[in-house]
Amino acid sequence: MPLIVTGTIGIDTVVTPSGHAERILGGSGTYFAAAASLYGPVRLVAAVGDDFPSEHRAVFGKFPRIDVSGLETRAGSKTFAWGGKYLSNMNSRETLFTELGVLGEAPPPVPPTFRDSRFVFLANSHPVVQLGFLEQLPSRVLTVADTMDLWINIAKPDLVTLLRRVDGLVLNYDEAELFTGKANPVTAGRHLLDLGPRFVVIKKGEHGALLVHRDGLAALPAFPIEEVVDPTGCGDSFAGGMMGAIANTGGWHAVGGTRSEGDPGSYDSVRRALVHGTVVASFNIEQFSLNRLTTLTAEELQTRYQKYVAMARV
Repeated sequence: MPLIVTGTIGIDTVVTPSGHAERILGGSGTYFAAAASLYGPVRLVAAVGDDFPSEHRAVFGKFPRIDVSGLETRAGSKTFAWGGKYLSNMNSRETLFTELGVLGEAPPPVPPTFRDSRFVFLANSHPVVQLGFLEQLPSRVLTVADTMDLWINIAKPDLVTLLRRVDGLVLNYDEAELFTGKANPVTAGRHLLDLGPRFVVIKKGEHGALLVHRDGLAALPAFPIEEVVDPTGCGDSFAGGMMGAIANTGGWHAVGGTRSEGDPGSYDSVRRALVHGTVVASFNIEQFSLNRLTTLTAEELQTRYQKYVAMARV
């Protein structure tokens, strides 16, 4: 079924203990779409400036199931750019610079051919922009949003309004505490459920993820990786794997799972989908940018999925 994402496409400069990469392809929409396309088709709505490198544009061609007809190139505008430096433990990072470029302009509209999309992911952006995107998708059956500390600090009332309109929310542990004032992630998750969504996914980095659903709780470990090269985009690729698995029955079968027909936002559906998100994110961190996802095969994905299931089974 049609899956759509709106988010950023950016030019990143990343410094990690493993190395340094300048002007590489990044952005929340980029990572999400690449991960989701491993499971089925995904529609991308985003904007870039006319400075967007042709070699970055060519990367999308390596993911044939990403429909980029919603990618708008704006003459005279600059592409969003971000620079970050990860500290030695890879869990914390410093922002070196942020150049908003097209993000400081009006968001791109949803193309008419995309408006029948049923599965919707609102990647990180201002909640007013996310709400505006939502209004253009009357056929949606499952909507999940991402957010960050910036919007919690400067646009919390708008974010509260958004939560009344979505089925799920994805955010990290620190953001959940900042939003709710609750240090315990289960308590924080339950507080967020009271604001509207059916489920909340709290990302905990190397410690995995927590699902707080109206119908149950689940804690999933991360897949252990020996060498972490670049954590950038892991949260977005995690969400992409999760939403891709929910939206595409065939994708589930392709990697050894099953999906019961019916409610895509059910506890069981989301819990199983988080396994796929976790596995995809574990590949993403192995190289800079999308370098690992561009070479990832269905066989590799299935093998790691099976290893993860065996590891997590008690």
